[in-house]
Amino acid sequence: MSKATSAFTRRMPDHVTEELVAVLSSRASFEFKPLFDIILLNLRERNAASGGEEMLRLRVYEKLQGLVGQGAVNRTVTGTTKKYKGVGPRMATLRADMKVLRAEWAKKLQAKASARS
Repeated sequence: MSKATSAFTRRMPDHVTEELVAVLSSRASFEFKPLFDIILLNLRERNAASGGEEMLRLRVYEKLQGLVGQGAVNRTVTGTTKKYKGVGPRMATLRADMKVLRAEWAKKLQAKASARS
């Protein structure tokens, strides 16, 4: 059975994915709890942590599994412990894509602001 997809995709910068890529670009591997704690702190510093902590935890886990599915993150399972580590070349590509998306979004916002004036 095929998965239903939406024709509408919102291409705006995603703070959670940006933080995941930034943290997992290091050469370290993380269990989910310490990884989430780092991302939560980073998002709070950027004032980008909206909603409850549990909802954010679910969003981070969902985005992390998406990156695992794309092959950008390796998941290593040892017993009951799962560790996540970014794949260097794929992380560099994702970071570059997000930088372009962020620049396009800033350009759109600037055009909207100048149109209102």
